Amino acid sequence: MTVRRCRLCDAELVTTFVDLGMSPPVQSFVPAERVDEPETFYPLHVRVCDRCLLVQLPTYVPAEDIFTDYAYFSSFSGSWVRHAETFVEGAVDRLGLGASSFVVEIASNDGYLLQHVVDRGIRCLGVEPAANVAEAAVARGVPTEVEFLGRETGAMLAERHGRADLVVANNVIGHVPDVRDFVQGLRELVADDGWLAIEIPHLPRLIAGNEFDTIYHEHFQYYTLLTMQRVLAVAGLEVVDVEELPTHGGSFRTWARPAESAGPPSAAVDRVLAAEREAGLHELSGYAGFASRVSRVRDDLVRFLLDRSAEGATVAAYGAAAKGNTLLNYCGVRQDLLAFCVDRNPVKQGTFLPGTRIPVLAEEALADARPDYVLILPWNLRDEIVQQLSYVEDWGGRLVVALPRLEVLDPVRA
Repeated sequence: MTVRRCRLCDAELVTTFVDLGMSPPVQSFVPAERVDEPETFYPLHVRVCDRCLLVQLPTYVPAEDIFTDYAYFSSFSGSWVRHAETFVEGAVDRLGLGASSFVVEIASNDGYLLQHVVDRGIRCLGVEPAANVAEAAVARGVPTEVEFLGRETGAMLAERHGRADLVVANNVIGHVPDVRDFVQGLRELVADDGWLAIEIPHLPRLIAGNEFDTIYHEHFQYYTLLTMQRVLAVAGLEVVDVEELPTHGGSFRTWARPAESAGPPSAAVDRVLAAEREAGLHELSGYAGFASRVSRVRDDLVRFLLDRSAEGATVAAYGAAAKGNTLLNYCGVRQDLLAFCVDRNPVKQGTFLPGTRIPVLAEEALADARPDYVLILPWNLRDEIVQQLSYVEDWGGRLVVALPRLEVLDPVRA
């Protein structure tokens, strides 16, 4: 039997956090011409390290296979673009950034965030491993290097462009299997008196909200503030402040600095650590029980879909999100229970969802088919999507979310 070792502290991994069975990579949408070809499924077996408590998924799929050509474009979510703009406004004020400053974003995607830095006349650079996504950023006027970040890459970029006053790493530190090399790359890029802003879903919120659908092969780690501190310490970086955020079902943003310029942590750091400790997440025993709650979510959704099928009702899905693919594969849902899925991203339209082979259509298909129910897969954008789908009311349709618990909703008129 293969011995799994912690990618942070090298201890043997023996304790299961949750096992979601087998699933294909969630962004491997199937082109129409390959719909009759086989797919490779990999385990989604997440473990927690008994020694350092880092929750992690083994590298079943190499990062290069996932991120070199990527189907996710951040700018298709208006609320996410607004969130990024709010962050940029706050960072400019907080750090006094101006025309002489330099901002770098890691995993900069299609320029959704750095476009707001460009608009303020601040020099910036995006670092994005997916060439197809980076191309969209460059077209938006965001200078972008197509690279995976590590210590050597960070040193090369710093030599080429200079070291940054602010390095931003939003929703990426969970996506890197060699996290030690990654944080050393961050240290190479940030100036000795600079700042590092990291945003990532907060594990206590994932547990409390049954957000198991955020587990997929490109998410290699799941963080508490305690484990974030331990990871950053590898590269001599210290957390000095933290913000709790509603994004992605509950995230946190750490503000870190090189140890030599860090200073004492804020009261917010102590408060969040105390809350994690009270929730039991600074002890191994606090991670038990999550798997049983996950199975209840599966049972409720499958029962709902089976009952609707028995009634002759039609159910479609909105949003071909990665999290939706984890949910549907874990629940064993196929086209007999979910007729089709719609998505605004033209890259996904005309393809089939990985594993389930449910067709992905343009959003106009909802008005054409008039399904009785629309299952919202990206529940983290629930409020935005409920408003967006207000027209479903025209034919008496209703909306459904599966997480954190099954709910049937009425569309909301703007």
